[in-house]
Amino acid sequence: MTEDKKPVLTGGCQCGAVRFAFTAVPNKVSICHCRMCQKATGAPFASFAQIDKENFAWTRGEPASFRSSTIAMRGYCRDCGTPLSFGRIDGPRIEILTGNFDRPDRVIPTRQYGSESRLGWVVGIANLPSQTTQQNYGPEKMATITSHQHPDHD
Repeated sequence: MTEDKKPVLTGGCQCGAVRFAFTAVPNKVSICHCRMCQKATGAPFASFAQIDKENFAWTRGEPASFRSSTIAMRGYCRDCGTPLSFGRIDGPRIEILTGNFDRPDRVIPTRQYGSESRLGWVVGIANLPSQTTQQNYGPEKMATITSHQHPDHD
């Protein structure tokens, strides 16, 4: 990242060993339901923000990588295991998992892929009963928990 390019979006892994910055808005933000993304994230779907590599930089550390197919590499933190990225081998863009942004509310998906593997219950999750973490654990238990997660900023 050069001095003339200021970060637009930043983020990193759970432990803070790997951090990144976007110097432009993402090309697209999407959700992928394919089975490979489910396995790579351990979640029912993955959400990615795509950016041209010239507008992206690893600002602390470098992720380890796994060649998940003949065309793609997936990056993750070797220290805490956080899944971080997806990219086509030798492609001009990188995709970062949206949960890794310091402000994930600013990267809103506009399309979905891999719908052949979408789990049937995903469409109804917004209607499930919900509660905050505080409501789930209660104030007494919350007072005993110490987070080891890196804060959402440098």
